[in-house]
Amino acid sequence: MSRTDQPAPDPDGAPVTGAFFALHHGLPRQGPGSDTTTRRLLEAAGPLPAHPRVLDAGCGPGRSALLLAEEARARVTAVDLHQPYLDGLASEAARRGLEDRITVVNCSMDQLPAPDRSFDVIWAEGSVYTVGFDVALRAWHRLLAPGGVLVVTEIEWAVPSPAGPVRAYWDAVYPLRTSAENAAAATAAGYEVRAHWPLPESDWWDEYYTPLSQRITRADPQLPGMPEALAALRAEIGVRREHGSDYDYAAYLLSPTDTPSHTPEDGTTVTTWTTRPETPGDAAAVRDIVLSAFPTEEEAAIVDALRADPRAWIDGLSVVAAAPDGTPAGYALLTRCHVDGEPALALAPCAVRPQVQRTGAGSAAVRAALDAARARGENLVLVLGHADYYPRFGFVPASRFGIRAPFEVPDEAMMAMALDDARPVPAGTIRYPAAFGV
Repeated sequence: MSRTDQPAPDPDGAPVTGAFFALHHGLPRQGPGSDTTTRRLLEAAGPLPAHPRVLDAGCGPGRSALLLAEEARARVTAVDLHQPYLDGLASEAARRGLEDRITVVNCSMDQLPAPDRSFDVIWAEGSVYTVGFDVALRAWHRLLAPGGVLVVTEIEWAVPSPAGPVRAYWDAVYPLRTSAENAAAATAAGYEVRAHWPLPESDWWDEYYTPLSQRITRADPQLPGMPEALAALRAEIGVRREHGSDYDYAAYLLSPTDTPSHTPEDGTTVTTWTTRPETPGDAAAVRDIVLSAFPTEEEAAIVDALRADPRAWIDGLSVVAAAPDGTPAGYALLTRCHVDGEPALALAPCAVRPQVQRTGAGSAAVRAALDAARARGENLVLVLGHADYYPRFGFVPASRFGIRAPFEVPDEAMMAMALDDARPVPAGTIRYPAAFGV
């Protein structure tokens, strides 16, 4: 994650830079991340065209580029300044039969000579620090097609008052900002923040710091530039180990504010919606959304009853998706339920005003609610609903977890999702809040 991971042109001319590249060569990743996070970002970025045009900015060895080409069937332009990375990526793409989907380009990520509106997605996972958040956002804005999305991860403070040693370290290496400051910078650059969440701690260690630490122990300190490279990396890892709670790697999904909607190849209109937790002033609008979306008043009454039940209601997990003028149009609610006595969350109801259905309002509200639950440390989420809709968020039949409803229901309709795959999920029968009447 050192800035020398993606240096200026002709990087191999400097011994220290060469030592950094030698230490990172062949590692699973060149910075914090995981395939799980890449897939989560891809899901949150959708819906996308059938073959989205993707710019992978600062692609490194191409872990993300390969996944996007394979799983999203994307046409990827992979940009980096280190030619060995690009050569390796091109070779691996050919080995996988993806050479027609991945094009490698040696240039700085903020100076790509491409026409305006060339990309449906710009992807910068673990790389934007090499040119700076503000510089990159300004440079990429013109490249996004109408309805395009920028997916970027950035290092930022997680607390208002970081410890002195960690602040001194990052001030010297790459000055960090808070999430509020980064969001303000994105807004100033002409973007709307669609989503934001911190990466899990496992993304720092499992595929980056742990393999890198093993590489460090085997390194030859007599090689040119190696003592300096080893010292810098040991310092970085030590800061994370001692002060990791003070800063995060965080994911941002950003949409240009002047290109609010598009129509994918399936004909669905997608609008960029702003999501937020329900406020006291939203209660009437939420009721109106639910009443408009369902044929009876039963679901609206359930929401009112859940809001009045302190054992079920969780502040921050009732989410609205609002139009550009601030009017709530979509809604998603997560409340406390239990599986065999263990806490879980029930997703219900989800609703969208009829006049804006199939514009992404419902998906935006659901994703925001799930992200808020994940940020709170929740894990198991349950939903009873359409089997052709909820799997797009990661839901699978609850029976795979050994979870069952307290009533007869088709197996494919009772679904569950673990927000953290590394945590165990309880098995047993669901116990819903009293408001559901089951």
